[in-house]
Amino acid sequence: MTNIILAGIVSLITVLVIGPKLIGNLHKLKYGQTVRTDGPKTHLKKSGVPTMGGVLFLTGTALSTLLFARSSDEALIILAIVLGYGLIGFIDDFIIVKRKQNLGLKARHKLFFQIALGLLIGVWAANAPHIGTLVYLPFGGALELPIWLFVPFAALVLVATTNAVNLTDGLDGLAAGTVVITLLPFALVLYVSGRLGLLTFTVSLIGSLLGFLYFNRHPARIFMGDTGSIALGAALGGISILTGTEMFLVIVGGLFVIEVLSDIIQVVVFKRTGRRVFRMAPIHHHFELLGWSETKVVWSFYLVALVFALIGTVLLIRLW
Repeated sequence: MTNIILAGIVSLITVLVIGPKLIGNLHKLKYGQTVRTDGPKTHLKKSGVPTMGGVLFLTGTALSTLLFARSSDEALIILAIVLGYGLIGFIDDFIIVKRKQNLGLKARHKLFFQIALGLLIGVWAANAPHIGTLVYLPFGGALELPIWLFVPFAALVLVATTNAVNLTDGLDGLAAGTVVITLLPFALVLYVSGRLGLLTFTVSLIGSLLGFLYFNRHPARIFMGDTGSIALGAALGGISILTGTEMFLVIVGGLFVIEVLSDIIQVVVFKRTGRRVFRMAPIHHHFELLGWSETKVVWSFYLVALVFALIGTVLLIRLW
């Protein structure tokens, strides 16, 4: 257990040490955020703030995982999953900062790579003897899915979580903080079940994100970009696949579900009626336009995420 705690401390310190240097270099390269002109007007002042900050906490997580869990197949697999999706986000961010406009990879290209990687992970998980195709249900029981169904299901989980966290990443500290809260129930279950390699990765990621929040809290000195948000979604989805708790993710990560649903509802209703349900979607922008300060929205969403995490914890603990 000492090594697991050390993993979190090392990842935290790594991010705090290399953060200022990375932020300075990104400033020199002019790798700044291009803010949407149709978003909240208060966000226009964020233009030019360095992006691609996901590199920061991915570096801390990778270093700490390799130092303390390099002998664990599970830790290395989840790290590979996260870095693979992080690479998709990095390419997207790189195109954006080079073009100096808020348009990177085409949506269909990004989705193609996300699905392709998800299918590969699904095939691997289905054939891994310690994972398989068993999916636990939140209120008891489990389903043994046939491989032909499990593989696309795993891909769907990864694509859904990566895009859900990506949508949530719209305010200073929002995505990083809510992902930390969502990871805590999984960390507890991994400890109880003795999955120490996977736990080491999870604690390393939590430590890195806490360090990142030092720079990303309002007013943010750096944004995570798609490099970070897509990777974080992959972390949540990947951990759930490795533990057979994919269905629990809907509850534990309930805040992300709300963010996605608000966006879907807004689009569907607007296309059918020409009217908007929310002042702006995803829903965190709705509260901004109601006059809430950015910090008030973020802390309120932290509380909502915590409620879902507590409910999810109770359900997850029943498995072990």
